[in-house]
Amino acid sequence: MPIIVNLDVMLARRKMQLTELSEKMGITLANLSILKTGKAKAIRFSTLEMICGILECQPGDILEYQAPKGRKQ
Repeated sequence: MPIIVNLDVMLARRKMQLTELSEKMGITLANLSILKTGKAKAIRFSTLEMICGILECQPGDILEYQAPKGRKQ
């Protein structure tokens, strides 16, 4: 998938565990884990907004587009 989720990078920069983010957001650890590992098919803007608010970052810090090999951007 050409969308890369950098949640683990932002968590490391903020010295925060996924468990702590889960507790602050009120979202299950399992759901955040799916997002963190890049297995999620979608993300709600409200969820992205909460993540950005807690981690004090921008959506582009969390999500990144990477063109598939052989395809121009």
